[in-house]
Amino acid sequence: MAAVYSGISLKLKSKTTSWEDKLKLAHFAWISHQCFLPNKEQVLLDWARQSLVAFYKKKLELKEDIVERLWIYIDNILHSRKLQNLLKNGKTINLQISLVKIINERVAEFSLSGSQRNICAVLRCCQGILSTPALAVIYTAKQELMVALLSQLCWSACRQPEGAVVAQLFEVIHLALGHYLLILQQQVNPRRAFGDVTAHLLQPCLVLRHLLSGGTWTQAGQGQLRQVLSRDIRSQIEAMFRGGIFQPELLSSYKEGLLDQQQGDVKTGAMKNLLAPMDTVLNRLVDAGYCAASLHTSVVANSVALLYKLFLDSYFKEGNQLLCFQVLPRLFGCLKISHLQEEQSKALSTSDWTTELLVVEQLLNSVANNNIYNIAADRIRHEEAQFRFYRHVAELLINHAQAPIPAWFRCLKTLISLNHLILEPDLDDLLASAWIDAEVTEFRTKKAQEALIRTVFQTYAKLRQVPRLFEEVLGVICRPAAEALRQPVLASGPSTVLSACLLELPPSQILDTWSLVLEKFQSLVLPYLQSDADMALKSLSLSLLLHCIMFNMRSLDSSTPLPIVRRTQCMMERMMRELVQPLLALLPDTPGPEPELWLQKVSDSVLLLSYTWAQVDAMFSLNCSQYHSMSGPLIGVALEISNLPSLLPGVKTQHWKKIEKFTAQFSSLGTYCLEQLYLQKMKRTLMQTSFRSEGAIQSLRCDAAFIIGSGRKSLNQRTTASWDGQVGMVSGLTYPVAHWHLIVSNLTILISYLCPDDVGYLASVLLRTLPMGKAQEVSIDEEAYITLEKISKAFLHSPLFPEMQSLHSAFLTCVTTSCSSILCSGAQRDSGLVSQQLPWLFEKDHMVVGHWENRFAKAGPEGIEPRGEIAQNLLSLVKSDFPIQLEGEQLESILGLLEVISALQLDSLLPPYHVHYFLVLLSMAVTKLGCSCSSSLALKFLTTCYQLLGYLQKGKSARSVFKIMYGSDIFEVVLTSLFRASSRFLIEMDDPAWLEFLQVIGTFLEELMQMLIQMKLSLVLNFRKITAFLSSSKPYTEAASSKQLENQNPQGRQLLLVSLTRLCHVLGPFLKEQKLGQEAPAALSELLQQVVLQTGAVLQLCSVPGARGWRLPSVLISSVSTLLEADLGQHCRDGGADISQGSDRTLLSHVALYQGVYSQILLELPALAGHDQSFQAALQFLTLFFLAPELHPKKDSVFTSMFHSVRRVLADPEIPVQVTQDIEPHLGALFTQMLEVGTTEDLRLVMQCILQGLDVSNMWKADVQAVVSAVTLLRLLLNCPLSGEKASLLWRACPQIVTALTLLNREASQEQPVSLTVVGPVLDVLAALLRQGEEAIGNPHHVSLAFSILLTVPLDHLKPLEYGSVFPRLHNVLFSILQCHPKVMLKAIPSFLNSFNRLVFSVMREGRQKDKGSIDDLPTVLKCARLVERMYSHIAARAEEFAVFSPFMVAQYVLEVQKVTLYPAVKSLLQEGIYLILDLCIEPDVQFLRASLQPGMRDIFKELYNDYLKYHKAKHEGEKRYTA
Repeated sequence: MAAVYSGISLKLKSKTTSWEDKLKLAHFAWISHQCFLPNKEQVLLDWARQSLVAFYKKKLELKEDIVERLWIYIDNILHSRKLQNLLKNGKTINLQISLVKIINERVAEFSLSGSQRNICAVLRCCQGILSTPALAVIYTAKQELMVALLSQLCWSACRQPEGAVVAQLFEVIHLALGHYLLILQQQVNPRRAFGDVTAHLLQPCLVLRHLLSGGTWTQAGQGQLRQVLSRDIRSQIEAMFRGGIFQPELLSSYKEGLLDQQQGDVKTGAMKNLLAPMDTVLNRLVDAGYCAASLHTSVVANSVALLYKLFLDSYFKEGNQLLCFQVLPRLFGCLKISHLQEEQSKALSTSDWTTELLVVEQLLNSVANNNIYNIAADRIRHEEAQFRFYRHVAELLINHAQAPIPAWFRCLKTLISLNHLILEPDLDDLLASAWIDAEVTEFRTKKAQEALIRTVFQTYAKLRQVPRLFEEVLGVICRPAAEALRQPVLASGPSTVLSACLLELPPSQILDTWSLVLEKFQSLVLPYLQSDADMALKSLSLSLLLHCIMFNMRSLDSSTPLPIVRRTQCMMERMMRELVQPLLALLPDTPGPEPELWLQKVSDSVLLLSYTWAQVDAMFSLNCSQYHSMSGPLIGVALEISNLPSLLPGVKTQHWKKIEKFTAQFSSLGTYCLEQLYLQKMKRTLMQTSFRSEGAIQSLRCDAAFIIGSGRKSLNQRTTASWDGQVGMVSGLTYPVAHWHLIVSNLTILISYLCPDDVGYLASVLLRTLPMGKAQEVSIDEEAYITLEKISKAFLHSPLFPEMQSLHSAFLTCVTTSCSSILCSGAQRDSGLVSQQLPWLFEKDHMVVGHWENRFAKAGPEGIEPRGEIAQNLLSLVKSDFPIQLEGEQLESILGLLEVISALQLDSLLPPYHVHYFLVLLSMAVTKLGCSCSSSLALKFLTTCYQLLGYLQKGKSARSVFKIMYGSDIFEVVLTSLFRASSRFLIEMDDPAWLEFLQVIGTFLEELMQMLIQMKLSLVLNFRKITAFLSSSKPYTEAASSKQLENQNPQGRQLLLVSLTRLCHVLGPFLKEQKLGQEAPAALSELLQQVVLQTGAVLQLCSVPGARGWRLPSVLISSVSTLLEADLGQHCRDGGADISQGSDRTLLSHVALYQGVYSQILLELPALAGHDQSFQAALQFLTLFFLAPELHPKKDSVFTSMFHSVRRVLADPEIPVQVTQDIEPHLGALFTQMLEVGTTEDLRLVMQCILQGLDVSNMWKADVQAVVSAVTLLRLLLNCPLSGEKASLLWRACPQIVTALTLLNREASQEQPVSLTVVGPVLDVLAALLRQGEEAIGNPHHVSLAFSILLTVPLDHLKPLEYGSVFPRLHNVLFSILQCHPKVMLKAIPSFLNSFNRLVFSVMREGRQKDKGSIDDLPTVLKCARLVERMYSHIAARAEEFAVFSPFMVAQYVLEVQKVTLYPAVKSLLQEGIYLILDLCIEPDVQFLRASLQPGMRDIFKELYNDYLKYHKAKHEGEKRYTA
């Protein structure tokens, strides 16, 4: 046989054997164990290699598929486990260079032509060689082969191939780069490495890195590149450049090329044969032929930033700053923008500008972050070489302004941060192009502009040259320009920045700046305002600057130096006399039909200045007694009517009237400022002692009326504009928002002086401007903006709103009027008839509706019911044909209004409003709904109505409703309406919307009946009427007549069921309580018995199974639970023979029903786990069923059946962990009842199942759910109060349980990743077991097993959520041992501290300051650190036991804390804990630590101990003085 197989070698070499047969023979020889060829692996590999080499050298002709199969054959050998095992066992397999060369040739062919012929197989072979160290040596030994391969691979990738080849290609590139990096590390000839990288690898790798950075292959899709691999390859390329181009050995060459040329002193160094490395790199970089023209600009730009970063990483250190700078101009010269001349901005596209400016930003940031630019050193030693370069960059940026690009602003910001003198010569152009004349609209660009302006102002504030800066700003503003095209000078960003800067300035600089603006205004603008629109716009810009300066200066006060006060007072007087009054004089006495633009802007300007002056004047007068206002004293003066405060001093009232008429022609900034002036006047009036005089009150009313009336027209336009809150941004478009904001912000002042018409108008505006539809998506930059909707919504939810009684009442009226108008619009009859039938819809005065209670009330003592005319009227309308029908659009409108009503405090309404709202809401709820209303919309509407009725009836005035309507009549009206409406609902019974609706209806009806009981309102009468109504209702009569189920209304049946159930739920407990106090009325007991029978009949009808797969409806489960509770309650309560027999018969008559539901619930319990209410109701039923032995089936044990059903719930893998945790308390209540009533044998069954589940073999079988369910059952069991034989049975099993938990935890912790679904519950139940104390676990060995569990649980490499879940559980176990096992702790303190130290060190590791990443995980670490601090306090409380170990605990802490830099909050908590341990250390312990700690640790301990003495011990010593 061996002879046959040995002939294979000859057949492979034979020319007569077909290639098909050769390949089959070769494959067979490789896989067969009976083929005894000498050195078989080498022979077969050489045969395939020789065949391919012969083919590619044209010595052999082969078909294409044969070539492909030969490559695949080599690939199979290279990737086979057999070959790997042979190599691992030391066998040598030689790859010939000829194979490697043809691989390189094929890759080169692919890179040049893009031909993918055989390329996948070739790449697989290459990957097989490179991934096997024993084979890869052929590449690593021949560096030129690796360089050639890597170069061609990168060029291949640069062609941007697609399809399956992508992943394979980049896998090989990743491997090749890894090997080449190892070669570079071992390279002893830096010149060779530099030459290889720059000549062969620099260009393709730069292009490849650019493409990878742009995400060319990382989009989702088949054959695409993984992001992790992309990031790794980019990192490898950077490492290759660092190791090849920027080697430490080349530093002298870089110095020769960069520094010596500059100094004219050419020196020869050790590397003199290597010519200018920087020139070599840059020439290769800017060469135009290595990539497409469309890519060249961006490749060069991105590469410039990379090369400079790598240069700094390699060579930057103290003393090399000049060298690192000299590279910068050379690299900057590679960018296109460096060669731009004047007026050549358009030579580059926007995308090119963006790319290159981003690179310039990176370069400048590198300079700033590494402190390369030292101003003094540059000036003294280097003749301002750096300064001149930065000036060149600054001129380039200023001359080619690119305001739409955020990076342009950031570059300028960095330049001014380096040295303000860089931009000082172009300061005016900078301010013009970056601020005054810049057109900035995009959010990111606004933020960049804001940061630049902030830096400019902060810089000049530090230099105390803000007046100089403002001189430049004023110069730019006053330049001739098309002002209408300019953006507002103080939009939100610049205004915020300027305000923050001005607040920090000393008063003298503020006053200098103020004076400067005033002078410029007077000299350059004021004389030329007449009929000049541009000048008028300039005046507005200067007014805004003045407003910002005056509003953001520090207020004068009693501590302000007198010269500053006097100068400020002079400035105020000068401004009024020389600026405000002349500007006011420019406004016409008689306004024309349409005011000119210049007049509008002048009026805006002067009114802004007037408002500013008045506001600042009032502030100075209030805060500084040395300031004497031109307006006279502000407070404490009793004024005559003729001397009431004016708007401005020196301006007559008649002149203001003319100004009012003029500004009334247009809504703009001037109108807003005039309103502010009137508001300021009101405040001044209120500060007088005579503000309550008739004249003062009349003046206040007139002023308030003016403020409200001036914007009435604009508010009616319903604008959707948004306002940033800055005065300068008030315009015709944003004025309504600013006006409404002014009113709402000052309503506390205005509301007392408004007439009823104005109050009603404000209420209507508030309602009209509230958002009633879906919230629209808002862009990031508009989030902080103010809109009408935001203002109104905030005011509606404000606690001040209900306090403004007049406005609140008017708003309530508006809402009911709007609701009533929509309802009346759906009237199907004559409006006169409807007004007679539903008069409250047409009554706008709540008081009239509220007084109906007097009209309908009986004469008699409190508690006697009134007549029910309203209810009877409503009932007749509901039964016959309700006169109102709403369609879809009307319903949507009403839903919006209901949303508004839900925001009101319905529980605090006064009786008149309460009654009116109740009637309106009830009318809505019983209204007919048209065909255009979908079932979902109708359900949403009804649910909302009854929710609001429920909220209303929880209020303080709920009793007032029962003065005009019987409770039973309300019940009947509601259900009659709902029974009729339910027939049109095309909706599934288990639809969440329907179930929510049933819940809301049930809650409303139950609260209604509870209120009847609380108020003791004719209980027998009301409940008899309710019971009679339900028994005569259509759904009940249909059910009783046993008609065909499909012809009946299932929704109506469920409504009836909910009503009966809630009736049982109310009457049952009430009668039970009555039994305790006094004899329960027999009539109510009879009614309850009747209701129970009715409920049982309906339930039996509803519980008839339908089609296959039928499930219990959730409503039925809760209803049957209530029925059983009522049945059992009657059974236990009734003492009389007759009633007792009747209740027995009732209970027995429902046995089949209860048993059927019981069986169905046991089957469905796992499915119900995801529905909280249904699951609770099911468990409640099972609890009640378990407590009624007469209902138990005779065949099976109820305990066993229920227990196995609960086990199925816990063991169901489809139930999420969170759901299991949520239902655990409910299961615990059932379990407690079961074990309390159950026998010892029942408990033994439970214990047996728990121990089976805790068997470690379940982990080996990967049956995690069985383990988790057993642990959960054990936790439930431990929470049950057991005694006697049951308790001893549990404690006897504790050792076995602890051992099982130890094994389970060990298995779960060894899995990768750690099985936290097992570890977490195991720790929980272990803590619960340990908390039972030494009576339960008496053997110290079993407690010590807990320490082994704690040490086994891994705390490394956990996600933040996982860490936050595991850590507290570990802490709980430790705490349980410390608190509950004092005897064990006497000998186990080292084990305890070992486990505790793990927790401390893990907190240090997680709480260290990381180089990158957010601090989102910090709250989790802080919680864990607090637990550590608490444990330290518990240890310190046991001083006698732990005193000996305290120095070792401190030493461990110091040892670990020196390894990390902690977040301050984490460090503070840990230090507070270790201070408590230091309290236990005596002086010899401290001396021991100082002597034994290593030097580095000694310093940390010294600092720690000093802080301890300073902050902790001193504080506690101080406290002891006051301790008795």
